[in-house]
Amino acid sequence: MGGHAHPKEAAAGRLLENLMHFGRLLRACGLPIGSGHLVSAAEAVRAIGIESREDFYWTLHAVFVDRVADRDIFDRAFRAFWDSPGLLLPLGGVTRPDGGAGTPPDSDLGRRLADALSAGRPTMEVSPPATGKADLDAVLTWSSREALRSKDFEKMSKEEIAKAKAAVAALRPHLPRVSTRRLRAHPRGRRIDMRATLRAALRAGRGGIPLVYARRRERPAHIVVICDVSGSMSRYSSLLLHFAHALATARERVHAFVFGTRLTNITRHLREQDPDVALEEVSRAVEDWSGGTRIGRCLREFNRVWSRRVLGVGALVLLVTDGLDRDIGQGLSFEMERLQKSCRRVLWLNPLLRFPGFEPRARGMQAMLPFVHELRTVHNLDSLEALCGVLSYSSPRSARAPFSTGFVSEARLRVA
Repeated sequence: MGGHAHPKEAAAGRLLENLMHFGRLLRACGLPIGSGHLVSAAEAVRAIGIESREDFYWTLHAVFVDRVADRDIFDRAFRAFWDSPGLLLPLGGVTRPDGGAGTPPDSDLGRRLADALSAGRPTMEVSPPATGKADLDAVLTWSSREALRSKDFEKMSKEEIAKAKAAVAALRPHLPRVSTRRLRAHPRGRRIDMRATLRAALRAGRGGIPLVYARRRERPAHIVVICDVSGSMSRYSSLLLHFAHALATARERVHAFVFGTRLTNITRHLREQDPDVALEEVSRAVEDWSGGTRIGRCLREFNRVWSRRVLGVGALVLLVTDGLDRDIGQGLSFEMERLQKSCRRVLWLNPLLRFPGFEPRARGMQAMLPFVHELRTVHNLDSLEALCGVLSYSSPRSARAPFSTGFVSEARLRVA
């Protein structure tokens, strides 16, 4: 054999590689695809086979599609990926499972699919096809991707903003889970479920009383995004609302509000699957976009009207603002203290932290700073990915006390 792989083994390896790239494409289009889906897809294809294109289509459909809204994007992505491999040479040389020739892609592909095909492709060294020279280049090489990840949103061009929006839409952070008061049966539970134990004793008769243990149920924590859309935050708020849309489509219990001189609830608009359509509806609903900022007045409205409705047990608040207030911090300290006491954790996301010599000298910043648990910057893709890590690995049990390390404590010393 001389170390050469068997043709069937090589074909199987190429098919598994293509399944992995197809899962990445669906994830970039907004479908909640994880590693478990890819393993299930590989096992299902191995069991069903690839002799029939229709069977192959519906096998992947059963694995990857969980929502009715995702059927259309899956169908278009399937046809673009498996029927037109020439479009996806930068993904590693796609080969159709039936070995047939690709057909021209559908000209009516959705914007999400078009962005997914053009953005976020890993560059690999691909040998040209045997029939001729491939003159397709990767849209985003590793060097340009690294430059885009670290580039400030405010300095991006229109094309770079479009690529950044596609990258933000592909983010899928794993939100923290919190314990509830309800119990569920668990073999390693620490408390006895009396009702389940009595029912088990009735079924067992005189054979003894089998103890049934339980532990507290867990559910995703409430995430509340309160984003500043004033003139000084206009470029950043557009990208951060795409991030809020990614949170809202990935999980339930995500609520979003925007404010300038007034507060607007945009949770219902972000339920739209297509981020472009969702943000267009938000722009029509918000009347004070790129205007002034009255943080204290808007937080007072949130605390009085929405706080008890959306701040459930273990709520995490993402307050996105630069802290520049038209009312010079009037009433802001009281409202921030009330907000902190109503939730478990407050993260202040401020793009001004990108400057090395930043100091919170404005009165609004000084009023807000004592009541936040963590202060982070959000000015590029790297900072948003770091925020996803904070959301994924945050510990709700230890989040009641403010952070004692990092920039927050240093800024407090400067204020004092």
